Amino acid sequence: MLRFVSFYRFLGWSFVTGLCGTGLLIASFYLYLTPNLPDVEQLRHTQLQIPLRIFTADDKLIAEFGEKRRSPITIEQVPEKLSQAFIAAEDNRFYEHHGVDIKGLLRAVTQLATSGRIQSGGSTITMQVAKNFFLSREKTFTRKFNEILLALQIEQELSKDEILELYFNKIYLGNRAYGIEAASQVYYGKPVANLTLAEMAMIAGLPKAPSRYNPIANPSRALIRRNWILDRMLDLGYINSEQHNGAQETPITAVYHGSSPEVQAPYLAEMARKELISRFGEEAYSEGFNVYLTVNSTLQEAANK
Repeated sequence: MLRFVSFYRFLGWSFVTGLCGTGLLIASFYLYLTPNLPDVEQLRHTQLQIPLRIFTADDKLIAEFGEKRRSPITIEQVPEKLSQAFIAAEDNRFYEHHGVDIKGLLRAVTQLATSGRIQSGGSTITMQVAKNFFLSREKTFTRKFNEILLALQIEQELSKDEILELYFNKIYLGNRAYGIEAASQVYYGKPVANLTLAEMAMIAGLPKAPSRYNPIANPSRALIRRNWILDRMLDLGYINSEQHNGAQETPITAVYHGSSPEVQAPYLAEMARKELISRFGEEAYSEGFNVYLTVNSTLQEAANK
């Protein structure tokens, strides 16, 4: 009997020692990494990369220059169902946690152990904002720990709506589209305000793997991902059965919509581009300049004819 008591006592002390050691290790990482973390306040003044656009005097697009397609929008412009689609897909406890979702991390570990892959992911939307704005994509423990610390700080400094707005404007969604408004234009040729429920769920499925779930390049995989998100929205009470069934029966309609000029005046656009480059250098391609020329679209079209 005494032998069993000693054994359990040994297990108890081993557990306490392991717990203390883990706590000490986490505290050491915190003290080591915290002084080197970027200032979260920078997010309030961040400059997103927006392409250079050339317009006529009457606001018709002539040309667009830049590596990234992005059209920033405010959180008030995002349809509620689109926000819910992203939350259902990426972080269904977004409004409950404070940057890190312990349940989500445990669920991701369980999925990995049982199925060999992670379907819902362990990173919160706040953690993704931290990674996209401040960190590299290297898969190391230190980077992940930095991501967690930054997510906790972001939640203290910014409101949930501010975090969502940053996420919606920064996230990469394939085909050079950065942000949900650019993705809406690229895949469906219309603003987010005009998207259907099926189209919203399709776009919400892209952050996990923009190439794998691209509705243009991989429509079958994209359809599976879209329908899974619609199932999640139904389970979370965001949509009813009628909306769910109607959206799931909707065929894929995504096609590539390039940046189409409304007026043909490439030589004028090139003159404007050179002028902007001479004034601002390579930053002209990413600072979001809108250049308005003196040319009138109606007269230009007449001249072309």
